Amino acid sequence: MNFAAQLRIPATYMRGGTSKGVFFRLEDLPEAARVPGPARDALLLRVIGSPDPYGKHTDGMGGATSSTSKTVILAKSEQPDHDVDYLFGQVSIDQPFIDWSGNCGNLTAAVGSFAIANGLVDPGRVPENGVCEVRIWQANIAQTIVAHVPITAGAVQETGDFELDGVTFPAAEVGIDFLDPAGEGAVLPTGNPVDEFQAPGFGRLRASFINAGIPTVFVNAADLGFGGVELQSAINENPELLARLEVLRAHGAVAMGLFAHVDEGASRQHTPKLAWVAPPADYTASSGKRIDAGEIDLNVRAMSMGKLHHAMMGTAAVAIATASAIPGTLVNLAAGGGERDRVCFGHPSGTLTVGASARLEDGRWRVERVRMSRSARVLMEGWVRVPPGMS
Repeated sequence: MNFAAQLRIPATYMRGGTSKGVFFRLEDLPEAARVPGPARDALLLRVIGSPDPYGKHTDGMGGATSSTSKTVILAKSEQPDHDVDYLFGQVSIDQPFIDWSGNCGNLTAAVGSFAIANGLVDPGRVPENGVCEVRIWQANIAQTIVAHVPITAGAVQETGDFELDGVTFPAAEVGIDFLDPAGEGAVLPTGNPVDEFQAPGFGRLRASFINAGIPTVFVNAADLGFGGVELQSAINENPELLARLEVLRAHGAVAMGLFAHVDEGASRQHTPKLAWVAPPADYTASSGKRIDAGEIDLNVRAMSMGKLHHAMMGTAAVAIATASAIPGTLVNLAAGGGERDRVCFGHPSGTLTVGASARLEDGRWRVERVRMSRSARVLMEGWVRVPPGMS
């Protein structure tokens, strides 16, 4: 029996922050996959190698973790005063679906670099040497992000000495500004810095619901029986605990008004995030690096796609920065309370510093900008191949 040859699609495999994914130009996708729908999802699932009951992504480009099962589609922007439209797809590892409900803050660091290198930014805006500001329209959440991409001799500078905990090797620093990260929604969807909600197996919990970067449910580590210094093995090797935390996330999503029913959690794993916070404490990061309590403001651990993240999602870091700038939230209190415009937090791989500009307007908090630094580089470029019938 004869079988048709594989499709050959231009693609770039990139690391952005502590994540990596497969990047496409919209115009390079097969025609049926250039619009949202089953054909696009089927193609990208096959590119990553999902769903994989073995949980390995052996037959695809995915890395079988939430940080490495990602796809990005970019196009010249259709929005005024923007360079590139950025659409992100979080691919489930063991289920046949892609979650398009949120952004990936880490991969945002690679969007500007890809856009410049692939002709999506007006060449007249790219300096011969210096920094190019790439104006990104994040299509999943309808928000503006500005990437500050270093340029040398007219090309993206990827190598450098900037070190990012959670990434093995240094690279060039890319500054990322998330502008008005709450968008049209309220930063505090309930209007309160702290609420209470009920979750099976946990009882009544205090929580801060934050809508910035990505919707996030923040709870106190102590209320979960945690110390706030957990590494992945302590959480991810306990299936019963993971299931309980997923139930907790779903009930938090209902309490913050994101889900109508907890059952929605099964098909919406990307948003909201669940995170727990604790005051500063000494611990040893996954790399063996010693983190001293005196060098951080608080500890934060966050779940991503049902597992404890190995570092911190960029969008969750936006939520952390935002919450830290609002007096009275659990994040702010864990960091010592009061007014602050930046915070350094500990995560499983080390530390991260983020800044936020927030103010109270007519009784509502508004966040104008969140800033952080990441790095990005091309890992491989050329063509990705998939069997026919996947588009």
